[in-house]
Order: sequence, then C-alpha cells, then structure tokens
Amino acid sequence: METSIHDMNALFAQLGLEESNESIENFIITHKPIPEDMELYEAEFWSNSQADFLKESIAEDSDWAVVVDHLNVLLRD
Repeated sequence: METSIHDMNALFAQLGLEESNESIENFIITHKPIPEDMELYEAEFWSNSQADFLKESIAEDSDWAVVVDHLNVLLRD
C-alpha cells in the first residue's frame, strides 16, 4: 500500500484554512500555546469537523498523522 506524505500546507488546506506559509505562521503564533494537558483536537479554535479530522488522523495513524503531530508540537512551544 502506498501512503502519501503530506506537508503543513496540505494539512491547512485539508482543514479548510489558508495554506500559505505566512498564514500558517500567523495561525501558530495566534493560537499557541495549547495547554500540555489538552489534546490538540480539544482546542477551542477548531470547528467540529476540523477537530474530528485531527482526532481521527492520530487515532487511525493515517498518512496525515506525522504532520498533525508536527502541528501539535508547534502549537505547544
């Protein structure tokens, strides 16, 4: 089975967010830090569908999981 490698720009597009590098940087600056005891998908700034996608990506270890994990780290620094 072939799996896709997604980048941060593709993740933001998948989430229905602006996918330019500048927009991603601004999003991260605006929304961090997420508390350490909160799951990424639990943050209040996600829509229900975005939160579901993030939760399922990790739970199912989908081909999105690596980039979702990276976003998680970036939002906690």
